[in-house]
Amino acid sequence: MFPSQKLRVGDIVARKSHGCDLLFQIVDINQEKGTCSLIGLDYRLMADAPLSDLVKVTEEEIAKIRSKSEQKHIEAMRMIEQERRSARERNMWRQVNYIKEMGGSFDWPGKVLHVDGDKNYLKKCLTVYEQLKVPAVGYHIPEKDFPQQIISMLEKHQPDILVLTGHDALQSKRGPADDLNSYRNSKYFVQAVEKARMFQQGKDSLIIFAGACQSYFEAILNAGANFASSPKRINIHTLDPVYIAEKVAYTSIQQSVNIFEMVKNTITGIEGVGGIETKGCFRFGIPKPH
Repeated sequence: MFPSQKLRVGDIVARKSHGCDLLFQIVDINQEKGTCSLIGLDYRLMADAPLSDLVKVTEEEIAKIRSKSEQKHIEAMRMIEQERRSARERNMWRQVNYIKEMGGSFDWPGKVLHVDGDKNYLKKCLTVYEQLKVPAVGYHIPEKDFPQQIISMLEKHQPDILVLTGHDALQSKRGPADDLNSYRNSKYFVQAVEKARMFQQGKDSLIIFAGACQSYFEAILNAGANFASSPKRINIHTLDPVYIAEKVAYTSIQQSVNIFEMVKNTITGIEGVGGIETKGCFRFGIPKPH
């Protein structure tokens, strides 16, 4: 299936021991130990692996594997657009003749501050926010710096929705799943959420999603997040945080976010993301500015 080649930093590879199900990029190689560090291309995962377990993936195989993920993304986008249309139809108070008399209407979705530990993931997310017409600003910083920098970013942008994501992993050799120190970056997500909650205590005033692949879901929620990953310690898709933020941004302030629909619109589903009942951020306005 895959040709045997000498591996280098930057190569796209798959893991034989996992059935070559996910694509990774090599970011570091330790020739002495015969190991390397990997980041997922479509899933928010960091991993260490023996070089002997890796195979370099051909362009043809990359396209084949990524097409499955792309189809899931297309379906998620389709469902989002469909739900927006349904929501408009349910709002009978937006009667066409009345809106015309008032000079038209405009939408005011919630504003997102997205902080990501991976610059390539951030770029993908910002592109999708733009496609979904969600106002968003993004920053790429290492996860370990989240707690120190989050307050200044919140003060500058005053967002309705905060997304804290990047890379993470449950490293069982460090300890059990109920120990925060067993995770690569969960402690930084927890600390950053705690800082953000000191800035804004109201869970409906600042809505927080935090976490990445295999993150300590319960600890992040207990720190004050509305939504988090990963309940079953599985890998989450790069765009799952975007789908959650969109749902919050376009749910009326008069309603709670339908968390069942929210999770349904993600790629990894209930095993990858979850959260608590939360009000939306969307506001309807008249008249339409000219």
